[in-house]
Amino acid sequence: MSDQAKSERARSDRARLLRPRDAAKVLGISYSTLKRWIHTRKLQTVQTQGGHHRIPESELDKHLYVASRKTSLPRRRVEFRRISARNQLIGRIVDIKVDGIMAQVTLSIGGQKITSVITSDAVREMRLEMGQVAAALIKSTEVMILRI
Repeated sequence: MSDQAKSERARSDRARLLRPRDAAKVLGISYSTLKRWIHTRKLQTVQTQGGHHRIPESELDKHLYVASRKTSLPRRRVEFRRISARNQLIGRIVDIKVDGIMAQVTLSIGGQKITSVITSDAVREMRLEMGQVAAALIKSTEVMILRI
């Protein structure tokens, strides 16, 4: 990665830094677990001048699977049994392009990107926005987006 690319990434990450309590909430884990992850370097952070830890959104994206895994089984069944598709990948919306009646929604999932073409009405009805956590439902040759 070039120095310019590194500095651009650092700049964009600085704009999206979360406090540890907020990051724990996003991941669905306890604050103490998140602090342990920071101290064992499982989670990379940026330190402020005062020595406080801030977590880049890009770092949280690597661990989003934890949020889905930590939910109790009955709750997961209630939420996901509405859809018959079982191949669900949880990620963060990184791009939305709306053009006429169609829209392109791109999710970042574990450092990889997956794009779905859906109707612009669906984007509006689900109130999809950049930065939200969503799931890509993969069924045969289709990729559907589910706001979670």
